[in-house]
Amino acid sequence: MNEELLIIDRLLSYNDNLEKRDTASIESIVLHCTELPTLEMAGEYGERIVYEGSRTGNSGHYYIDRDGTVYRYVRDNRVAHHVAGHNHHSIGIEIVNNGRYPHWFHSTHQAPTEEYTETQINSLRKLLRYLKKQYPHISRLSRHSDLDTRKIKAEDNPAVLIHRKIDPGPLFPWKEVLAEWNRLNPFND
Repeated sequence: MNEELLIIDRLLSYNDNLEKRDTASIESIVLHCTELPTLEMAGEYGERIVYEGSRTGNSGHYYIDRDGTVYRYVRDNRVAHHVAGHNHHSIGIEIVNNGRYPHWFHSTHQAPTEEYTETQINSLRKLLRYLKKQYPHISRLSRHSDLDTRKIKAEDNPAVLIHRKIDPGPLFPWKEVLAEWNRLNPFND
């Protein structure tokens, strides 16, 4: 099946300030959800300067809106800041979803309620196939929550520890997406 994937470049203003890398060093893809209500708000968060030395911020490489449109915010040959300790060798994909917004760290607001759209998941599958074709050496697919397992005190009740990152969350069809990835990558560990 030959499916076209349209990727719209919407590069962050600091894309060229991000550290360059050889795309041969990319080993994995990390799936996230924005935990924000709109793509526009995710772009605003991405544009925020967090690292004064490099004048860069936190973002993924690709964003998938609810209607399935795929945007590139950071080029693959740049290191995006999307998951602590794994940025240099990964590509980050952000899927627009409310997640725990706006009370990310409240103890009573840890169960996301928004389903992912079928269109988003179909676009994600196309994007994964595209990236695997571009970079056949990529072998791992992870969720943000698999890589950042830190717990923090809940904002509303410091006696309760919550996961800092839960995305893409329990409503994401992880088993199905992982099974498709494993078909693309039959020699996976």
